[in-house]
Amino acid sequence: MTFHPSGIFVPLVTPFADNGDLAATDLERLAHTVLEEGAAGIVALGTTAESAALSRRERREVLRICSTVCREHGAPLLVGAGTNDTASTVRAVEELGEQAGVAGVLVVVPYYIRPSEAGVVAHFEYIAARSPLPLVLYNVPYRTGQQMGWESIARLAEHPRIVGIKQAVGAVDTDTARLLAESVDSFSVLAGEDTLVSPLLAMGAAGAILATANIYTREFAELFQLWHSGKAVQARTLGHRLVEPAGALMSEPNPTVIKAVLHAQGRISTANVRLPLLPAAVPATIQVSSPAPAVPLP
Repeated sequence: MTFHPSGIFVPLVTPFADNGDLAATDLERLAHTVLEEGAAGIVALGTTAESAALSRRERREVLRICSTVCREHGAPLLVGAGTNDTASTVRAVEELGEQAGVAGVLVVVPYYIRPSEAGVVAHFEYIAARSPLPLVLYNVPYRTGQQMGWESIARLAEHPRIVGIKQAVGAVDTDTARLLAESVDSFSVLAGEDTLVSPLLAMGAAGAILATANIYTREFAELFQLWHSGKAVQARTLGHRLVEPAGALMSEPNPTVIKAVLHAQGRISTANVRLPLLPAAVPATIQVSSPAPAVPLP
């Protein structure tokens, strides 16, 4: 069956125990919770998961836990697999193709090297031609230092193995508007900016991949349903309420504040992150009119 990502996908944090090891039980519980609260699926081993700081063994364990939970819920699992080297990315994608329960791979625009835009397109086309799994592209220029315009994305959208994009460009810009207007129905544009998800859903985005949905899963799932059922007034109201808390959760390097809140809620054992990240330091308050109570951040 072809994978067409839709709805709210939660890129799970990787909880750590007091001794710094992977807190597997916390991760499993968090995965169950977000799916029970309305997430359409999970993203494992993304930026929010601190995947670059995980060992190969830990990445395998995260994948095992997330794939097991997704199978139990009948939910799709996306897995981060992109690097800035085409051959390495192909190997990573091929390995994931051997894993049961993986619906697709999230592949970032190659970072640091800053190839030409034509080189970025060639990178993705080369990977897609060899991938056993559908690809969701990840366009995040403020992390990669590489811009990818709507024409390039629209070209890639025509590839049968490229099924969507996480669009996280820091704005509701003309390229995103053109992409939403011009892309084929089989290609899913997913919002990737937590504070801008409501306007992108209003413009026709198929869903979102949101770090702050680790905290506000139910609310973002409701926001998606409101926009897609045509209840614009209610959707705008909820979307406006979520802007401030989403901004606060992203006010320090991701996922430090999110982990602090999850720990304050008793949902993970510690707020620990791995260097070069440091624990959240700036006091803030999450405030939103929703079933979730306001949570003071440390």
